[in-house]
Amino acid sequence: MRTIELRGNEVILIDQTQLPQRLVRVRCRSAGEVAAAIEGMKIRGAPALAAAAAMALAVTALRSRARTKERLLRELESAGRRIGRTRPTAVNLFVGLERALSAARAAPDVASARAAVVQEAKNIAEEDVRVNRRIGENGAALLDVGDVVLTHCNAGSLATVDYGTALGVIRAAHRAGKKIKVIATETRPLLQGARLTAWELRREKIPVTVVTDGMVGYLMAKGMVDKVVVGADRIAANGDAANKIGTYSIAVLAKEHGVPFYIAAPLSTFDPNLKTGAEIPIEERRPEEVIFFRGVRVVPKGVSVFNPAFDVTPARYITAFITEKGVVKPGELSKLFKS
Repeated sequence: MRTIELRGNEVILIDQTQLPQRLVRVRCRSAGEVAAAIEGMKIRGAPALAAAAAMALAVTALRSRARTKERLLRELESAGRRIGRTRPTAVNLFVGLERALSAARAAPDVASARAAVVQEAKNIAEEDVRVNRRIGENGAALLDVGDVVLTHCNAGSLATVDYGTALGVIRAAHRAGKKIKVIATETRPLLQGARLTAWELRREKIPVTVVTDGMVGYLMAKGMVDKVVVGADRIAANGDAANKIGTYSIAVLAKEHGVPFYIAAPLSTFDPNLKTGAEIPIEERRPEEVIFFRGVRVVPKGVSVFNPAFDVTPARYITAFITEKGVVKPGELSKLFKS
């Protein structure tokens, strides 16, 4: 299931705010429209944002009337700044922007630059699918027959171009006949687990049970969780990892109860420029996401709300990272970046 595609001079993406009630696709004809879709959570998930960012620049290039490479580059850089303001935590978004811009800068003339941006956006999308399948294969080996796997937020096809990272691991294990069962946390306040993860798994007939975020400790104390597999939005050089708010709590509980805690993520999610998770910028979203639930006010007027979208899990709580290059422990991350 493709979450996002470049068709002609438009970006076509699934509107994730409409799920699970309706499967609706949105057409974006400019970088501004792609940026609005990202800010409105119509498209989300770190790998998907890399593709969205590059495709936003591709649309800009295709619709540009620039007659010189210099003029086109100014338009692309302006579009890139707009996209870059949308989601500060997911490093993949910035990787996608830089790859597309670098392709344009390296081209000899305006026509070549335009074609290079479009091709790079397509390359990023296709690479994402291949990488996710390798992550799935590598991670499936960690899961045993009959395992109950807990996952938080959505790291499936909807968070990538296709297949998924954490859900890619679960998909691969399921297709290998391991009879995996999944527990999906609802993931407050936007319910990505209840709405999106459960929807994806149900489509593939993978058994899934949705629980509220506050139930994880109870489940682990009762021995109802065998493994935890989640995604990530940015991973620092020391292995500290930012993921959807609530991940840190789950990791601490997993450590307490002896449950392996895995993060499935492509190399593009690792940011070796940041020494620790303390340097990862954490996005704070609108308080209205907490104040209202499906249009109904659930917080009294006059009460303040704090709504960080992510938290950082220290490396000491992470059993291993599942990547396209294999499974590595936090203390071995340097191996991933050796040529």
